Amino acid sequence: MTTRAEGPLTQGQVLWEPPPDARERTALGGYLGWLERERGLGFVGYEDLWRWSVSDLDGFWSSLWDFFEVRAHAPYERVLGSREMPGADWFPGARLNYAEHMFGRDGDEDAVAIVARSQSREPMELTFGELREQVAHARAGLKRLGVVPGDRVVAYLPNIPETLVAFLATASLGAIWATCPPEFGVRGVLHRLAQLEPKVLLAVAGYRWGEKLVHRRAQVAEIRESLPSVEAVVHVPYVGGDEDVIPDSLSWEALLAESEPLAFEPLPFSHPLYVLFSSGTTGLPKAIVHSHGGILLEHQKNGAFSYDLQPGDRLQWFTTTAWMIWNFVVSTLLVRASVVMIDGNPTYPDLSFQWQLAEETRPTLFGLSPAFTMACRKEGLEPGRRFDLSSLRSFCAGGSPLPLEGFFLLLVTADRLLPDRIFDLSGIHYMEVDACILRRINSVDALDLRGIRIDVPFFRTAFDVKEACRKITQ
Repeated sequence: MTTRAEGPLTQGQVLWEPPPDARERTALGGYLGWLERERGLGFVGYEDLWRWSVSDLDGFWSSLWDFFEVRAHAPYERVLGSREMPGADWFPGARLNYAEHMFGRDGDEDAVAIVARSQSREPMELTFGELREQVAHARAGLKRLGVVPGDRVVAYLPNIPETLVAFLATASLGAIWATCPPEFGVRGVLHRLAQLEPKVLLAVAGYRWGEKLVHRRAQVAEIRESLPSVEAVVHVPYVGGDEDVIPDSLSWEALLAESEPLAFEPLPFSHPLYVLFSSGTTGLPKAIVHSHGGILLEHQKNGAFSYDLQPGDRLQWFTTTAWMIWNFVVSTLLVRASVVMIDGNPTYPDLSFQWQLAEETRPTLFGLSPAFTMACRKEGLEPGRRFDLSSLRSFCAGGSPLPLEGFFLLLVTADRLLPDRIFDLSGIHYMEVDACILRRINSVDALDLRGIRIDVPFFRTAFDVKEACRKITQ
């Protein structure tokens, strides 16, 4: 492996070259070996593999199904029932559930799944076994509230383990999930969640942003009043104290008071899993529905092949529950890797916080924003010198293009750590189209979603992605 950290950097300069043994020790290399053994397919390099993946859709996507060992309650009849765009029919006949794949495999029960750090309470961890147990309790609680397949369960929650537990419990029932972070105002929440006519709302009464305590009881009350379809509000205790209450609500403890064996509703491949929303810069936020099967296969593929996340790895990436990165980050569990969940001010008490956290939690992949990276460079922060980041194998920058100077900071750190790669996912906001093809209209019932990959070898800019979306959704 060779990096080029000598400055100044210039456009077109080679910054990184893969190590000679990359094929032997990466997840993508493992997939190539599997294709040779199981399918008799050999590929000289990545370009050959990519061309096969977009020319033989049945062969490629069926290989992912087998390689990742999808647990289906009923087998698919064929990979593509209809190739019409939009509206391609993927894996007709299959019955599965995304949530069933989020708890590891036999022997993973005691492995850590979640490492949670918050400015509102003490650190905590959950193993795969503990996560499974909490989801079983939450699922039973939602069933007592009358939640059935197709119902919408929404949350006004931060990036904490309870949010993940509620999401997986919702998904296990075949209900549909959506969330807004508590830093959103009432108007922003209602512009999104009112479209869904939810049955259950989960919320916190407040949170801390650094040292500042932010109350949210009034906002929860207004949101509740404005969502007439809501039949129950669940209060997730968070900041503690006498004011950490929501009147006329069911406590999180009461929701989890009873349990039953964890089961998973067998669902069609295209059954809605969750709803994300556009930013709302051109009118009301547009609902974007993602399916159980589409997200399952796409996030397994992306996590393993694009990010090289493998069993026992760990991902640290600050995000709120408003950003699609939250949905991707929690899917890290699909490949039996763990997640660092961060809530609060990501630069409190200073810019070194996330680097210090990486030293403590030992991630193998560190996701960061270009703005944060550039702020660290401007501050003169030298994370490779100040912190023990020896666990890191990769960086990932996303949210906007990373300037050359930002690459330089990461390359200097990389030369000290010798990680495998640095990713720059320019325009990651638009990468949601890689998981499903959609019609962007307001009525959730009318939305059409199918798991699919856009057949473009590489999106060089955010414009490329938007232009591709425009062409295939007309």
